Amino acid sequence: MLFSSVTFLFAFLPILFILYLLCPAKGRNILLLLASIFFYAWGEPRYVFIMLATIIINYFGALAINKWHAQRTLILVLSIILDLSFLFYFKYFNFLIENINLLFKSHIDPLSIVMPIGISFYTFQAMSYLIDVYRGDIKVQKNILKLALYVTLFPQLVAGPIVKYRDIAAELEKRELSLERIAYGFRRFTIGLAKKVLLANTLGEVADKIFNQPVLNFDTPTAWLGAVCYSLQLFYDFSGYSDMAIGLGAIFGFTFKENFNYPYISKSITEFWRRWHISLSSWFKEYLYIPLGGSRVSKWRNALNIIIVFFVTGLWHGAAWNFIIWGLWHGIFNLMEKLTGIVKKEHNLPFTIFQHLYTILAFVIGWVMFRADTSYYGLQYIARMFGLYEKSIPKFQFSYYIDRVEIAVFALAILFCFPILKNFLLNAYKRVSTQIICDILLLGLLVVSISFVAASTYNPFIYFRF
Repeated sequence: MLFSSVTFLFAFLPILFILYLLCPAKGRNILLLLASIFFYAWGEPRYVFIMLATIIINYFGALAINKWHAQRTLILVLSIILDLSFLFYFKYFNFLIENINLLFKSHIDPLSIVMPIGISFYTFQAMSYLIDVYRGDIKVQKNILKLALYVTLFPQLVAGPIVKYRDIAAELEKRELSLERIAYGFRRFTIGLAKKVLLANTLGEVADKIFNQPVLNFDTPTAWLGAVCYSLQLFYDFSGYSDMAIGLGAIFGFTFKENFNYPYISKSITEFWRRWHISLSSWFKEYLYIPLGGSRVSKWRNALNIIIVFFVTGLWHGAAWNFIIWGLWHGIFNLMEKLTGIVKKEHNLPFTIFQHLYTILAFVIGWVMFRADTSYYGLQYIARMFGLYEKSIPKFQFSYYIDRVEIAVFALAILFCFPILKNFLLNAYKRVSTQIICDILLLGLLVVSISFVAASTYNPFIYFRF
């Protein structure tokens, strides 16, 4: 069930919100747990049991770690192997078969496997709980229903942000209803919905028209248009979903950390990853990079650690070589910046502008590989962007791909990459008069967004496939 669907907006959310208000405080966890399982089962009824199995594995694994201290490392390893076995089978098994066939010229038939929605997200959440119990950072949760709610909580279940147990442990025990927090939640949800349906979907249609064609069918300017539109679509799609998740969390009493912090204003790829998908990058830093030794080792070992982290980051996003190439692409830039120390130095204005442009160029090229159906197509597309692919007569003129409305949306999308709206709202909500005006405008934005949801048939969520 999509947050930007008629079913969610007109049925699931209002019914659940009313029931939540009427429900006694002691029963709200159960209500949210049942609603979250229903929310997941709406689109993936067959795979609810995989998610429930993950909960059971990590619940009993944590209890065993807490009880049998001498065997705690073995228990942790076995539990993580079980967690990753589900992820490997559903997400990577056919990728392994494909590469075995390529390497050994064999003809093993792939299995008919459909990947459960959100398996990468809830697996990482469950693993972080288990590892934190092992480290002694948190107390073991002895109530399986509360742990189940942590894993299944519907706002962040299928596309993040990846929430650590310690961040909401207190709220699983007790939450207070607050009109101020509920109002904030609905405002945040409205902004996320608008980002998704008005900006991401509009630009996504432009990008799809270009990326769904052979490279011979379009010229260099069109290739750049597709790359930039997809870069903006991806940002507003995923950050919009995160805004909606954070807003929904607030409505039901949970505080989720920010997942995006204007990544497209970064001056380096290192900074980009401090601003983009913050919950994932912090997960890899805490549970992979630091255990590998982080930066407390030799330069060469640290370089290897960085490459490993970005290799796994690419692989986490998808079982295909284009995702691995995308991850390594970012890893190489991250490593280069670390070795040169360029990100730590103060620079004059011209060089700062150069840093911005270099960073934008790096991540836009990376997003092409991320979007491409195959690594071969991605390389062809990038070659076309730089005029290195064979010349051809475009099938359509540039104007075919983008109209006046889409140009206006494109301009707004560029503008909102900067914290202009955020700063405006922060100042506006300091005064009651301007707060009322902003709320009226947000209400109008909600109505417009819902009308787009009702009228449009194009409504993908990019990160659902991860």
